[in-house]
Amino acid sequence: MTAAPPSSSPGRIRLDRLRLAALYAGGFLGPFGGGITASMLPELGADLGLSPSGAAASLTAYLLPFALLMLVSGTLGQRWGARRTVRAAYVAYVVFSVLAAVAGVGWLFLGARALQGAANAFTTPLLLSALAAASPPDRLGRSLGVFGSLQAAGQTFAPLVGGLAAELDWRLAFAGVAAVAALLALAGLPADPRPEDTDRRPRLRDAWRPAVLRLGLVAGLGWGALGGLSFLVALRVEDAFTLGAGLRGALLTAFGVAGLLTARLVGAGVDRVGPGVLVRWGAVVGAVLVAAIGVLPSAVAVAAVWAAAGAAAQLLLVGVNALVLRGGTPGGVSVVQALRFLGAAAAPAVFLAPYHLSPVAGFAVAGVLLAVAAVLVPRR
Repeated sequence: MTAAPPSSSPGRIRLDRLRLAALYAGGFLGPFGGGITASMLPELGADLGLSPSGAAASLTAYLLPFALLMLVSGTLGQRWGARRTVRAAYVAYVVFSVLAAVAGVGWLFLGARALQGAANAFTTPLLLSALAAASPPDRLGRSLGVFGSLQAAGQTFAPLVGGLAAELDWRLAFAGVAAVAALLALAGLPADPRPEDTDRRPRLRDAWRPAVLRLGLVAGLGWGALGGLSFLVALRVEDAFTLGAGLRGALLTAFGVAGLLTARLVGAGVDRVGPGVLVRWGAVVGAVLVAAIGVLPSAVAVAAVWAAAGAAAQLLLVGVNALVLRGGTPGGVSVVQALRFLGAAAAPAVFLAPYHLSPVAGFAVAGVLLAVAAVLVPRR
């Protein structure tokens, strides 16, 4: 009897399964760490001497370096080696999370948050590329659906966990994030790039091809007018229905919960009918839903429509990820993800002015941008 090759040994298989689980967990950690401060801003301000706007800057301080560095992090990580880069990024994330936990002054805490975001920029695109390498082509959509569901879970539960931690001590949240990142650093990635992928030194211009930029524009418009619209939904239900902070938070959570529950189903749909079809459907359905929020007559109706928008967002995001991963370059994935988050960062500047003219106009602009995204989706 011929012995099984080492790569097929039970121990090796268990290790690869552990690394695959850690890869998915990395999808949870990024949005979770980014949103952990959303519900603890008063405690941060009181403890660190920050004004309300300064405490709120803890969200921007994380997001901006995260998005900007992702314009190049995928290509750089490919040059340095995916496993080595991701492990180093997790170790850095541990250090910066601990720094945030022990910071005694506001400027140091905000600096630690920016460094957290910078470290996370070197994990997300490489995790997605490693997931593509570890998944059979006919099941890539399902794998991306699971990854998307965990990202949605991180985004959804970060404010809840952060708020619960702040009831005792907000620093506990950062200690917990550091512990999880340390475990992920130990686990590593399930697979190195294939030998044919390393024959030529990755170049930044390879990631900036017109096809990649087009998908990045779709992701930026789509996520900016869906995930980036939560602040406008909160304003709408406060202005029109006088909902308090707790009820507003619960209503906004419906978006993430719907994304969490539907992402796997969306991934299976990608494998069956193709990613481009689902991206277009997500953008068109999302356009109708967000445009309707400006005229809905009750908070219950807004909650239902906003939850449906969370499912539409998964159609768009899982489909876009599948399209760009077919190109096979972490640099391309990185650029698309960067433009996605920059779209979200630009949302307040784009939607607030028309909203102040008329709530209908504010949400109608979001609907128009989603319709434009649908037109830009490649027909392949």
